[in-house]
Amino acid sequence: MILTITPNPSLDRTYEIPALERGAVLRAGTDRVDPGGKGVNVSRAVAAAGLPTTAVLPLGGPEGALLADLLTGLGVHVAGVPVTGSTRVNVSIAEPDGTLTKLNAAGPHLSATETETLLETARVHAARATWTVCCGSLPRGLGAHWYAELVARTHRAGARIALDTSGPALLAALREAPDVIKPNAEELAEAVGRPLTTVGDAVKAAGELRARGARAVLASLGATGQLLVDERGACFGSARVTAVRSDVGAGDASLAGFLTAGGTGPAALAAALAHGAAAVALPGSLMPTPDDLRPEAVTVTTDVPLDRPLDGATR
Repeated sequence: MILTITPNPSLDRTYEIPALERGAVLRAGTDRVDPGGKGVNVSRAVAAAGLPTTAVLPLGGPEGALLADLLTGLGVHVAGVPVTGSTRVNVSIAEPDGTLTKLNAAGPHLSATETETLLETARVHAARATWTVCCGSLPRGLGAHWYAELVARTHRAGARIALDTSGPALLAALREAPDVIKPNAEELAEAVGRPLTTVGDAVKAAGELRARGARAVLASLGATGQLLVDERGACFGSARVTAVRSDVGAGDASLAGFLTAGGTGPAALAAALAHGAAAVALPGSLMPTPDDLRPEAVTVTTDVPLDRPLDGATR
């Protein structure tokens, strides 16, 4: 079973329009509402693969009730923690060329009691999980140390944990040695405090984060590919993508693929790439099923192209 913890989940409404015009009245061709939040998306991807998953998340108001209903309908077991505030609603605008404009709400403010209940609920379920995954932004009321405490309690429960967050929350959690962290190129650059321009730069940065505590680094490098750096060294992979419809949740689908394939080694990296490539071809934040995967489009190698430029600039 894959356990996910999403401290700031959402309902994600996506509108597809011909073009975004500021100040105009626009008519959407299609719209959809999906359960949102990075950990929630990982659970959705695991469930889409036909595997068991439990989502621990704070739920508040009618929005929280709808989120729980939607997840249950997708085959995700929901371990909800009731909170006073309402679950947030995010809006995305998708254009035909793949451009996505997002408006993310802040989310509710969690009390000290709600925060502790969320941690303990996660710890109890972690003891029965193959992998525990904690992902996304922290809501108001949770300090940057919160993920570090979650990693520590998960390890005390005897479970492995993957962490997908950034900034001070990521740096604080490194001290507790998360089993896998999943930064993108910008987050990796932010963590080491310098720009990254090549795959070799990313390999070096990942090694520095391992030296600070992370046991493995699964780095998403955008269109360039993905990089896995662990105690065995580095491997690199990429996947052919013919058309991008929406990249919402693609990184989360990729992490789900990595963990359901064992969470270690080149085979897991290949699964991550296949899931991520399949996700970007789907509308909104729809998660891929096994029929959507194209493993033949994936290439993984231990001969890492260190001089290859990264797609897009990093800070």
